[in-house]
Amino acid sequence: MNKPPDPQPPEPDPHQPGDGPGRDGAAHQPEDAQGPDAAAHRADNGSDRAGGEADRPGQDPQRPYPVPPASDREQPPVGRSAGRVARTTASAALIVLTCILVPVALLATWVHDIALDTDRYVSTVAPLATEPAVQDAAVHRITEVVGAYVDGKRVAGDIASWLRSQGLPPLAADAVSRLGPTIDSAVDTAVTKIATRVVHSDVFVTVWRNANRAAHNAVVHALTGKGRGAFGVSDDTVTLDVGTAVDRVKNELVDAGLKPAARIPQVNKQLVLFHSDELGKLRKGARLLDVVGNWFPVLVVLFGAAGVFLARHRRRALARTALGAAFACLVVALGLVVARDYYLNHLPPEVLSRAAAAAVFDTLLRFLRVSLRTAVVLGVAIALGAYLVGPGRLPVAVRGYSDQTADTAARWAAGHHISAGRVGAYVLAYRRAVSLLALLIIALVFALWNHPTALTVLLLVLVLLGVLALLALLAAAGRVQLEASRGAPGRPGKER
Repeated sequence: MNKPPDPQPPEPDPHQPGDGPGRDGAAHQPEDAQGPDAAAHRADNGSDRAGGEADRPGQDPQRPYPVPPASDREQPPVGRSAGRVARTTASAALIVLTCILVPVALLATWVHDIALDTDRYVSTVAPLATEPAVQDAAVHRITEVVGAYVDGKRVAGDIASWLRSQGLPPLAADAVSRLGPTIDSAVDTAVTKIATRVVHSDVFVTVWRNANRAAHNAVVHALTGKGRGAFGVSDDTVTLDVGTAVDRVKNELVDAGLKPAARIPQVNKQLVLFHSDELGKLRKGARLLDVVGNWFPVLVVLFGAAGVFLARHRRRALARTALGAAFACLVVALGLVVARDYYLNHLPPEVLSRAAAAAVFDTLLRFLRVSLRTAVVLGVAIALGAYLVGPGRLPVAVRGYSDQTADTAARWAAGHHISAGRVGAYVLAYRRAVSLLALLIIALVFALWNHPTALTVLLLVLVLLGVLALLALLAAAGRVQLEASRGAPGRPGKER
């Protein structure tokens, strides 16, 4: 019986992947083929297939399966993305606006709290009464006024006429009448001496304070259009009436025996204190700032807080806002220096003393400069604090070293039977909340401080650092107590 022929394997389909010759022309190997050659052959074929598929559109080279195109993938909601963009834009706008308005708010405070507050203004300008440059200018002006009404030539003529009526020979009378220049020189010397004594005495200090207090209504009038007084405002010039001081000198001269000085009439002599072509523009700005008043700084703080709140990274936003505001205040402070030099180099002719004008300028702007310096220091302190609480390498190292130092001190105290008791456990449990409360209290103290300075900021920063160090030490003590109660190895409680 004939055996049927063995069945022949089907013809390989060239279109089937993996059947038939490979890309390199090798014959197809069965899947159960054993040996390193077969494994290597299958690996080569697999890599070839992956490489070929990776060249297809929409295929990830790292994945053996097709990747759907980007248009078919799941996208975030359009409304959420638009809201995030709007929030970021609003935050950036508010932060920039805050940085610009901080120096403007300080200027508004200066105008409202100093230039428009009588007591504050008088306390500001009172030291000018003892300023040498202002005293010299006052002596010169008083001497000029008195000298205008004491004519030596006329006095000599009156004396000569009286001597003639008493029988003095004409030749002698003519000699007396020629003593006019000498009398003028003597009168000027006497007037200068007496005026100097008056100006350098407490009398002038009192006159100065009273005149400026009465004059403050004119300052208010100059800036807002309200009130008037001895402080005069004419066009772009601010003057102070020194008639009271002139009357005092006149009385001193009469008491000293210089009877012609009694003919000095009541005068309204003006001492030019300030002149600026921009005074009209300043009045318009001052009226606007006076309307805003003390609320403008509060609004600026709210703008900054809203900008930081809307930011995605609030800590960074806070640091940038603080640094931006500090930089803006620094620019304004430098602008005041430039404005001072420009003003002193362009003094009008009626301002006789450049030193006196500089003293008045510096005195009137002293509190504005202090406020700008305070804002710069405060901004740097806030930015530095925001950086030190961040995740950077240096802040983490500083905080770690501080905690390690506190732990060492707490273990030493526990070894010497010094315990923080329940306070340590409480601080350990609520350290973050207590730290935030301390920060809020420091901020409230600064907000309620009457005209803080840069030294005030540094003092409050030192107080805050001291409080945080104390909290760290108490928290470390509470941690050591907790470890001791649990009997942790290597702790003071375990050794006992």
